[in-house]
Amino acid sequence: MVLGCTSDAGKSFLAAALCRWFVRRGERVVPFKAQNMSNNAAVCPDGGEIGRAQWLQAKAARLKPEPRMNPILLKPEAESRSQIVVMGRYDPELTRMPWLERRARLWPLITRALDELGGEYDRIVAEGAGSPAEPNLMAYDLVNLAVARHLGAASYLVADIDRGGAFAHLLGTYETLAPEDRPLVRGFILNKFRGDPALLHDAREWLEKRTGVPTVALVPFRQSVLPEEDNFIHRAGDGSGAVRIALVLYPYASNLDEFDPLVYEAGVSVVPARGVADLDGVAAIILPGSKNTGESLASLRETGLAGGIGRAAREGIPVYGVCGGLQMLGREILDPYAVEGRDTEGLGLLGVTTTLAQEKTVRLRSVDCEEGGRVSGYEIHHGVTTALPGARPHLGEGLGWREGNVTGVYLHGIFENTDYRQRFLESLGWRGETMDWQVRLESSLDSVADLVDESGWASDLESLD
Repeated sequence: MVLGCTSDAGKSFLAAALCRWFVRRGERVVPFKAQNMSNNAAVCPDGGEIGRAQWLQAKAARLKPEPRMNPILLKPEAESRSQIVVMGRYDPELTRMPWLERRARLWPLITRALDELGGEYDRIVAEGAGSPAEPNLMAYDLVNLAVARHLGAASYLVADIDRGGAFAHLLGTYETLAPEDRPLVRGFILNKFRGDPALLHDAREWLEKRTGVPTVALVPFRQSVLPEEDNFIHRAGDGSGAVRIALVLYPYASNLDEFDPLVYEAGVSVVPARGVADLDGVAAIILPGSKNTGESLASLRETGLAGGIGRAAREGIPVYGVCGGLQMLGREILDPYAVEGRDTEGLGLLGVTTTLAQEKTVRLRSVDCEEGGRVSGYEIHHGVTTALPGARPHLGEGLGWREGNVTGVYLHGIFENTDYRQRFLESLGWRGETMDWQVRLESSLDSVADLVDESGWASDLESLD
């Protein structure tokens, strides 16, 4: 099990590295995270939703993703409210239930998934969430030490040394754990290390004397194209690319990692847009998905971005919306079942209108593109969208429309399609040749798995059996 001193310590990254490392040794390994909080969701072949991190870890393990790998997914949709997805399906009853009352309902689902997976695979690589050392949350824990105890897992505690304070984080986290849980911690991991290991002097020995736990790995910092949980800023370019694309980052923006195939193209800069000035000089504007389109639209209007996007569209700059972004580009979003709580006027840039439905659409899709060829991706939405006069089909089966230079699609992951991405970038004046995104992901997974050996972690992992 991979536990972290903090959020963003690198747990998901290292769990993916372990999955690929173990599978290259011939083991049947499966990833697991009991509860994930993220608006970056993936769709499984059975139509269930899981966190994108577990989707990537399944890919690292060379498995098809399935809901048992991430039984509980929390998707924030307001300051103090999250939609709850249980075993891949939205659960409205649990979503309405007070937070502290949910554990009794959820823990049996988690243990059943763990026990089933443990019977089917040689090894489980489990990932924690945030930090296990939160005294106010330990009694309600579903995802950290509760899972480690149930599995009797060899647990590794990870600190991000790039941020500083890593040894204090490790020591403080360890000492906050209950004495009976401390033996679960087999080793400390120093992640994202840059520079000369000699600069650590005897700090690792000092830490082991204080805790009795060795530092078993010093993981070098390595750039990769692997998706991150929610934070786009880590991936954002410096704006120096010949083609600059603005990605609008309103509250509750979702599935931001689906734009990574654009981010990592040479000569392309995908820059975060939070204000009107961020739209200056861009070749295109993208509105990503949103877990709460009403709140996202309100933010666009408060920041002036709504007006800025409208002006850009009238000036001929391509504006592109995905899922919630598509809905916001339209005339209006009607909410008769109070899915979000109110009807909302759209930006009026695309001739479509959307009605939010009670049932959620979650599925993998492959459809024709009006410009030629087929594109694959996935749907996750409550909206049912109808085209008005002026909007012509862009994707088949009611999954996308275009009106002039404004395009909206329901298909997440569309930019992973090589030919489609090539046409899109060429329309912005880019001159280059795209490559298969899945090939790039596979190469990165092998590269990060190599870090297990380079860091010294392998020798400890090999002794587990």
